[in-house]
Amino acid sequence: MSDYVKRTIVKEELSSKHLDSPRSVRVYLPPGYNELLSYPVVYCQDGNDFFTMGRIATIANQLILDEGVSPFLIVGVSVERSKRTSEYSPIGSRNEGYKRFFIEELVPYIEERYPVRQNRESRVLAGDSLGGTVSLHIALDAPALFSNLLSLSGAYFQPTSDQLSGAKDLGWLNAWMVVGLDETAVETHIGTYDFVEWNRKTKDLLEKKGAAVSYREKPGNHVWGLWQKELPDGLRHFFPASDM
Repeated sequence: MSDYVKRTIVKEELSSKHLDSPRSVRVYLPPGYNELLSYPVVYCQDGNDFFTMGRIATIANQLILDEGVSPFLIVGVSVERSKRTSEYSPIGSRNEGYKRFFIEELVPYIEERYPVRQNRESRVLAGDSLGGTVSLHIALDAPALFSNLLSLSGAYFQPTSDQLSGAKDLGWLNAWMVVGLDETAVETHIGTYDFVEWNRKTKDLLEKKGAAVSYREKPGNHVWGLWQKELPDGLRHFFPASDM
């Protein structure tokens, strides 16, 4: 177990012309990290939660050390709770600025400083709840940059459905989705929603537009207790183990 908790995490801070304050970012470097190699990368919304409640760095170590998964980097982007809905919701006042920060500033910053592969197949956008929502919308805005979505109980409501309904071919998108079967009346900042129904609807819309969707419903509620358990399978989907 001791090898799993020996994690190398670098803290960065980015200034931004699209956001009203600098943004702190954590970068996980995998076991055996070598700047002469190149790596795929997972970009996480709610970055602090992914590292603390999701234990994504420990999970990544286990997958890489025990299962022969090819090493990858993880970039966790912090968010202020008071600004989260306005940044992550498609109708939020800060949403456009946040997406531009992500696409125009964060990705180039990481790719200048770390040896990550610079093709869309090697980038995964990950998010829980509204973090899943903004991840999907970033991919829709920048399909040349992103083709992979890891969604933990995404908050896909009417604005997302409207955008997907108007989208053309989404054959370039590879989505892995999970939702908890107890998420039928989740209270959010913008009302109470049946996340199961909305995730099913989003899955159907994505598939109708040609996206590849790996979808599952599991016992559980809208909490990290569910998402942490499902995260290893989500990562395996994008980073299958090589034969050891």
